[in-house]
Amino acid sequence: MSFEKELEIARSIAQQAGRLALENRARGFEWEAKPDDSPVTTADRAGERLISELLAEAFPDDGMLGEEGAARESRSGRRWIIDPIDGTRDFVRGIPTWSVLLALEAEGQVVVGVCNLAALGELYSAAAGAGAYCNGKRIHVAPAKPVEQAVVCVTSLRNLAGRNFAARLLPWMSRFWGVRSMGGCMDAMCVAAGRADAVIVVEAKAWDLAPLKIIAEEAGARFLNFDGKSSIYGGNCVITIPSLEAELRHFLGIPG
Repeated sequence: MSFEKELEIARSIAQQAGRLALENRARGFEWEAKPDDSPVTTADRAGERLISELLAEAFPDDGMLGEEGAARESRSGRRWIIDPIDGTRDFVRGIPTWSVLLALEAEGQVVVGVCNLAALGELYSAAAGAGAYCNGKRIHVAPAKPVEQAVVCVTSLRNLAGRNFAARLLPWMSRFWGVRSMGGCMDAMCVAAGRADAVIVVEAKAWDLAPLKIIAEEAGARFLNFDGKSSIYGGNCVITIPSLEAELRHFLGIPG
């Protein structure tokens, strides 16, 4: 099944939401802490309202799930998953690695994904079976390489406490050619585009992971949860080039 129409509309909506976020960033915004201590801004809420309205107009039978509360039951078996600003802490502090995330889930599978790194001018997108793209150019993961020549990213470092691999993380990372932590969306897109080779996302929600999963997989990456499944609802993930999958599985204790 082709999702060309859905992908085209999702790209357009993500671009509009990105422009709105940039406008809010330029003119000023307010923010507050949620009960889980994560920030939410007036720009997040405005972006989700815009995205929800545009999706409802384009796909009136589809459901919605948004980080900031957007919710609608589906009459079509499909649901749009929305994160108006992924990386709100970066947005608040003026770090340009935040993004607009938008994905379409159909019959339990993510079939369309868009990641708009609006402050950097990079729009990543993918649809099932159609490949992954950045600004219209096809992207692929990096070729196979050993750990000593690879770049690994680790996201959500502040949530490491209590993880069974936390004490072993620094010695393990020292084996890699480079280590980065730029945020979930940025790190994942670096893997998809061949700029990095693996990312460990310690903690994440479905709206954080949905578009990243399909973009990375369509670019040739593997997507795994720490329990060995491959779900956007797993609460965490590993995205890696195929040749490093065994290394990541061994370190994290992911069942084979």
